[in-house]
Amino acid sequence: MNAQLLGFFSGFPTRHFPADIIGRFREELTVRDSLVFVSAWPSDYERNDSDSAGMHAMFEECNMPFMRYSVIDNRTTEGDARQLIQEASCIFLMGGHGVWQFQLIRDKNILDEIRKSTAVILGVSAGSSNMAKRALDIWESHVPYGGLGLADITVKAHITRENQDLLHTLSRISMEQNLPICAMEDESAIFVKENKVTYVGQILWINNGDICPMSQEILEQITANE
Repeated sequence: MNAQLLGFFSGFPTRHFPADIIGRFREELTVRDSLVFVSAWPSDYERNDSDSAGMHAMFEECNMPFMRYSVIDNRTTEGDARQLIQEASCIFLMGGHGVWQFQLIRDKNILDEIRKSTAVILGVSAGSSNMAKRALDIWESHVPYGGLGLADITVKAHITRENQDLLHTLSRISMEQNLPICAMEDESAIFVKENKVTYVGQILWINNGDICPMSQEILEQITANE
């Protein structure tokens, strides 16, 4: 990987970053010139402007504002999108419709730019799914598609242990597609830096139909396969 840090998130329903995640940001986000959001609702401009402003406000709350922030959506020209990614201190893949976000990345010709970036790259919900080698949007299909390939970590966000129907579906997908899945509850995170993977919060590991809590041993297996 080229990125300084990868961060996979499920979601932040309270609209505040948890303390463990803030601590990691303080370590890694020492340069905060440009924050670039990549939309997962490419044509919903009002939503994109509101969501990007709200997310940047969460960084401001932690005393980590960026000098400027921008959002890439269907308003952005290909040339501007490429320049924004090239100059970004942090690239943030937003939540929403995963397939639409990945198509936007292709349409703006920034797939390779993101892959080559040495910035901090973060993804939430659909954005975290698209960071994987094999991305999964179960609302579109139970068959994974080729994602950005930043790490071999396939994420399903917004998991609750009470939703047994969803967990059963993910268990079946993991068997049928030979696809290990990190099922993340909100407020959880997976961080990848060089060859080390760490996590915070509640995450389930679903592999070959089996479901168990995430552990350091599993993380080491993920690292070994990178």
